[in-house]
This record gives sequence, structure tokens and C-alpha cells, in this order.
Amino acid sequence: MTLVHSLGLVFVCGLVAAGPAQRITFYGQVEPILKRHCQSCHSPGKIGPMPLITYEQVRPWAAAIRESVKLRRMPPWFADPRFGQFANDPSLSPEEVQTIEAWAKGGAPAGIRSANGVDAVTAPSAAQPDLVLTVPKPFRLPAGATIEYQYVILPLPLTSDKWVTRVEVRPSNQSVVHHAVLYVREPRTNWLREVEPGVFYAPSQGDALVRARDTKADILAVYAPGAPDVVLPEGMAKKIPAGSDLVLQLHYMSRKTTQTDRPSIALTFANAVPSRRVLTLQMGRDDLRIPPGDPNFSASVSGTLPQETLLISLFPHMHLRGAAFDFDMVDPNGRFERLLRVKPYRFDWQLNYILKTPKLLPKGTRLRWTGYFDNSAANPWNPDPSAEVTWGEQSWDEMMIGFFDVAVPPDVDKQQFFIRR
Repeated sequence: MTLVHSLGLVFVCGLVAAGPAQRITFYGQVEPILKRHCQSCHSPGKIGPMPLITYEQVRPWAAAIRESVKLRRMPPWFADPRFGQFANDPSLSPEEVQTIEAWAKGGAPAGIRSANGVDAVTAPSAAQPDLVLTVPKPFRLPAGATIEYQYVILPLPLTSDKWVTRVEVRPSNQSVVHHAVLYVREPRTNWLREVEPGVFYAPSQGDALVRARDTKADILAVYAPGAPDVVLPEGMAKKIPAGSDLVLQLHYMSRKTTQTDRPSIALTFANAVPSRRVLTLQMGRDDLRIPPGDPNFSASVSGTLPQETLLISLFPHMHLRGAAFDFDMVDPNGRFERLLRVKPYRFDWQLNYILKTPKLLPKGTRLRWTGYFDNSAANPWNPDPSAEVTWGEQSWDEMMIGFFDVAVPPDVDKQQFFIRR
């Protein structure tokens, strides 16, 4: 999904040389850019505040779009370009930015739509999922309320092992979902067995809450609004053993008015056993104590890989004080490499960074994740600079987790992966 595009225009001294035959129009040059970079979020029902599908929808926002792409505020992408290359980088090329600028400055003309033009929202889907699971009843979010993490058990009608190549987490109301984690509950585990399937469940304080968090279950997907669906590389898949259920954990955010959400899960299966199985792993800190007013508090976590593995993607997770996140490694020969720096970190845009080329990590590689937090008044998202901040599930608490996907042989599960040989 490397998004680099050449428009075949002539540039002189940084300006577009556009004669009458090269007049930049919406249908001629701008619409394809929006389809590639913007419409995944700016479509009906998606996280973008307005749809950017038709000319009539886009034209009133021409100046704002020009400003946003010129300043690189949109599309959202926070990877430091000095470290790593990523397949899902949605950034516009310099040529695309100049095309948008020239179009907006030129009065944002429509141009002529081709006879076979099809809007993104009406284009047929490339592939339909094999299984869609929908929570039976919607969850009601009271206005202005504190909402504990919700868990929903989704039974699976699978009598044989399935290999999943695509996972879609589909809230019906993206505006109230901060993030979600989709787990595979295998038949041999007792995790949350006391919970009625299909019903939203919030564990109370004490043993139930500890048991809800304390899981070694494999993660099928980590979702945040605006992030793309989980689509695994060719020859790779995640495994759902026969007899398993799914457990959907949801972090909801209340709004000023009463809201509802009825999420669905869509799965696409492989036709055969893949050459590699994908596991989602994580390292984090739950002993955070961020002093009041501290503008640059950091917390690190590290671990050594017990086996050789192929690194696929990196996903940082923090809350409102999160400012930056580093993913570093030291190989068995002592060579240091920064895999990814996310700066700034944005609580409202949690992105998964998919490596353009998966990276082979030898056995014994040391991984180190570091989160940086701004608990000062200079942080515009800080709800209370005078408070000491500790780990917690709510947005005004903090978290520091680095998720990462690895590819292993198909017969290796998460428990076997951590067996040191």
C-alpha cells in the first residue's frame, strides 16, 4: 500500500506549469488523490468529520483541504521519516500536494467526469467476508458518564481450525469508540466463562476485574477509529482453533448526548494453511507514576526474543499525556537500531505502522519500547496538570503499551513462542 503517485505534470521552480490542456480539475486529478489517501476516513459512517466523496461534498472544503495537506496535518501520519519505511504511509507526495494547491487556487473546478466514473461509496467490494458476527443488542452510552471497559463474548460456529487473513472491527458509531481489542478465547481456557455470551459485561473491582485483564489469549485485532482493517500479507494468517470464541473488549467514551453502538466483526478466511502464522504480542508498563507538571516523563520496557521471528508491524498505545513513543532493538551482536519513532503521539489518531519490508529478528534480539509523557499545562489535551497520573483504563489515566505483530511457523502458538530453546 505504498502511496506514491506521479501525475505526469511539468514543474518549473516548484510551480505547476499547467496550460489549458493541463488544467487541474476535481475529476481529472484531485478525485484519484482523495480516493487513495482520504476516503477511507472521510466516508459516511467513518471517523472523518465530513465525507469527501463527491465534488459537491469536496468543493466547500477546497481551501481547508489545501491548508491541511500543505501543513501535513492530513492525512494523519506521525512516524519520524528518519526511522523505517512503512507500507501504509498515507502521506501525499510533493506532486500530489502541489496538485491540490493548484486546484484550490484555481477556483476548484469540477472538470468533466468520465462516463465510467464510480464513487468509492458505491463501488462494489473487492471481496466479501466469510463470516460476520454482530452483537445482538446495542450498547447505550449515557451522556457525560464514566464508562468502564466493556467485554462481549461472541460465539463462533467453527468445527475446524480457521486461518484468518482479514479482520474488520465495525462499530456502528465510531465517534464513541476510543479503541477495541479482539481476542481469541480458545476452548481450553476458563477466561470469562461466567459471562453470558452476546451481552455487554463490565467487571466490577476486585477479583473479577483482575481476571478480565489477566489473559494470555491471542489477539486477533487491535482497532482504533481511522485505522485500516487488519489485512495480512500474502502467505500469512492468524489462527482460530476449532471450538474457540471471540472476546471483544471496548473502550467507550461518553459524549454530551446519549449514544448507542452495536459493533460487528467481519472475518475472511484463507483457503489453506499459510506458510506463516501471525501473532500479536505486547510489552508495556502498568506501574506508571507521572509527577504533576512533568513535561517529559519517560517509561521503558524491554525483553529478549526467545526465538527468531519476522517483525511485521508496530502499534503504540498511550492516553492524553502521551507525547512520543520509540521502538528500538539491539541485535545479538550489540548493534542498535531504531525501528520507529512516533512523534507527536496523538491520542485521537492511534495508528498501526506496517513495515514496508518485514524484518527478520534473530533469536536473542533485545527489544526496548519507550513512551514519553507530557503532564504539563503546555499539553492542550491534559485534563489536570496538577495530578499525579498512574496506570488506568480511563482516558484521564495513562497507559504505555507497544503492540507488535510477528510471523512464526504455522505450528507455533503464543505459548510455544516464549519457550526458550
